[in-house]
Amino acid sequence: MKEFFKMVFATIVGIFLFSLILGLFAVMSLVGMVASGSSVKSVDDNSVMVLKLNGDLEERSQDNYENLLLGGSTSGIGLDDVLAAIKKAKENEDIKGIYIEAGMFSSDSYASLQAIRRALSDFKKSGKWVVSYADTYSQGTYYLASVANKIYINPEGMVDWHGIASTPIFLKDALAKFGVKIQLAKVGAYKSAPEMFTADHMSDANREQVTAYINGIWENILKEVSASRNIPVDSLNKYADEMTPLATTEQLMAMKLVDGVCYTDEVKGIVKKLLKIDDDDDINQLSLADMGSVKEPESEGDQIAVYYAFGDIVDGNNSSGLSGDGAVIDAQVVCKDLEKLTNDDDVKAVVLRVNSGGGSAYASEQIWHQMELLKKKKPVVVSMGGMAASGGYYISCNSNWIVAEPTTLTGSIGIFGMFPDASGLLKDKLGVKFDEVKTNKNSAFGTMSRPFNEEEMSYLNTYIERGYKLFRKRVADGRKLSVDAVEAVAQGHVWLGQDALKHKLVDQLGSLDDAVAKAAKLAKLDKYHTEPYPAMPDFFEQLMSSMDENTGSYLDKTMRAALGEYYEPFLLLRNINRHSAIQARIPYQPNIH
Repeated sequence: MKEFFKMVFATIVGIFLFSLILGLFAVMSLVGMVASGSSVKSVDDNSVMVLKLNGDLEERSQDNYENLLLGGSTSGIGLDDVLAAIKKAKENEDIKGIYIEAGMFSSDSYASLQAIRRALSDFKKSGKWVVSYADTYSQGTYYLASVANKIYINPEGMVDWHGIASTPIFLKDALAKFGVKIQLAKVGAYKSAPEMFTADHMSDANREQVTAYINGIWENILKEVSASRNIPVDSLNKYADEMTPLATTEQLMAMKLVDGVCYTDEVKGIVKKLLKIDDDDDINQLSLADMGSVKEPESEGDQIAVYYAFGDIVDGNNSSGLSGDGAVIDAQVVCKDLEKLTNDDDVKAVVLRVNSGGGSAYASEQIWHQMELLKKKKPVVVSMGGMAASGGYYISCNSNWIVAEPTTLTGSIGIFGMFPDASGLLKDKLGVKFDEVKTNKNSAFGTMSRPFNEEEMSYLNTYIERGYKLFRKRVADGRKLSVDAVEAVAQGHVWLGQDALKHKLVDQLGSLDDAVAKAAKLAKLDKYHTEPYPAMPDFFEQLMSSMDENTGSYLDKTMRAALGEYYEPFLLLRNINRHSAIQARIPYQPNIH
């Protein structure tokens, strides 16, 4: 028996040591891969940048070492990476053109697509070419590809050109099946975010604003595609009405939506002709990752910090994991970061890049305060991405200058509180009974045994009204407007960037580069360079984060892939009690497609 236990113990030790060594080799290999990926890459003469449109477009991507170890994809596509790569390609004389290969691609917003399209158009103005190819173009990828000199498609391919729709989801009846109701206190006729939980259809006010902004987005797309493809806007609208996705490629060519049909091996020949090389020569290709390693000019001049703030605005660690993928604006973290930038004498100006539909009103006020302190020491310019609405507008409104994309969703100056009433679930469905003893009139305020009574709801409505007045005052002071002027465009109304400009909610339409240029001007800088903040987490930081039970798990990522557009409503239901009760945000799921 003693020999048996010796053998078992030796086997266990052997397995442990083998696993340890294997793990060390995996880590060493990963570190080697990361190190080799970060080395400076030289660019051969007569090269092509290949922009593969696959996966999800995010505001800012990061290498996912956990996925890499598991054999999955390393990350989504970062808008920051794409824009930087196109700019490098434009400035590098050895890169002659960009080849777009469109696949299964999903963007966070049309504003992000608009930023990429503008960069591609700027690339073309330098005298270089852009060619696009796909088996199937989604409407988003076609919008990008339409800027190309030539668009090619698989002989049996498809162009999904259908216009824009918004299909919000309503969960009131689903919650009712479980005996759950949402008690609501809100200010703003247009404040539609709670409708997901409290209604079964869109309110008239919400329908009005959604109609306005999806039409505005569509008009931008039509105008830009019409100019690039030389197709009248009326014709493009006609094609959208005629189920173009089911058209043959011959019909697509007749519509002038594409320039030619070919297979993937044939498109290589087209690129080689543009490069003026022989058929048997190899094409010097640079991927998006390669472009990240292409050497940039040495940084000169003073530093302008570009601070990225994207995702839900949350109160701190107790709100971690609410987004599933960890993309949150944590007020505790952001305030500390902004304080460091305030006190860093090397930083002469700050550009806050905001892409958020809002979140906690308390957290938004904390960040507003820190922005106020930052502005006292150096210029602060906000660059708005896909969304900078409600809480996202709250943290932006007191900057020195605001730059938005024409199709940014912004404004939504309003506030609400949602309070789940699960007493029906507990009493009627589960048979749980309650009793009550109290010392004072309102001692049981907020108990789970019953909904709020009329008097309690009046207190809550007064509290929400006070929060709305503060929000409105913050906007009035920051934008140098009267309270009445703000009220005229507030009430939770969501505006496109181009309309917000007319109402003085933003100062300029443009890109992140435009915001940086404005910051340099305000700081009176002749020479300057940008530095991104916050720093991306390295391998060991991600490793420690993955062990934190509050962060998004592998299961979250798997469910996101499986549920698609229904993932966010699922996550909201799962974490509804972890959200701050007082919210300043636009609809949880705009569902613009």
